[in-house]
Amino acid sequence: MKFIKFLFSKEFLKHIGLALGIVIVLIFVMTQWLKFSTNHGEFKTVPELGKLSFEEAKAKLEENDLTYQLEDTINYNPDFPPFSVIEQNPVAGEKVKENRKIYLKINPSKYREITIPHVIQITRRTAESTLNAVGFQVEKVTYKDNIGKDMVLGMQYKGKTINPGDRLPKTSKIELILGNGKRPGASNTDENDDDAGE
Repeated sequence: MKFIKFLFSKEFLKHIGLALGIVIVLIFVMTQWLKFSTNHGEFKTVPELGKLSFEEAKAKLEENDLTYQLEDTINYNPDFPPFSVIEQNPVAGEKVKENRKIYLKINPSKYREITIPHVIQITRRTAESTLNAVGFQVEKVTYKDNIGKDMVLGMQYKGKTINPGDRLPKTSKIELILGNGKRPGASNTDENDDDAGE
């Protein structure tokens, strides 16, 4: 009976009210802290970084309270300046939290170098296909006296002799030196240079 009277006493109700007040205050404080720590409802717009230099992109992200992380570089793209941002994730215009990492890919300074395949002593058609397949271009062909008609005798790049195994930037334009089907010294008449497409 005394216990029941105590439950309805002013002292007990006072303690209950005090405990509830403390719980409410704690809940309110925790809610406000979570909102502050997660920047609840506050978003940043990701800026457009394409074609900006890395330093410019870095400064722009800092202005917008965003961070960055560089990802592996990709193949050179001639439409973008060297060492500029070629890809970003998230893309421009997206809403993100403050201090969100923006992942960047940077354009290399030039095409990567690749190895010249062995195309000596094979036909022009096969040589062109092989060179095109790895990323080179045949700019022109030159003929010289040799009984192997349309057989590749050598290669040049910017007027200098090159050999299989040498390395050149991808998309380099190569000149093929081919046989014209004549024995050396059999004729003094040189045939004109051909375009690669003929």
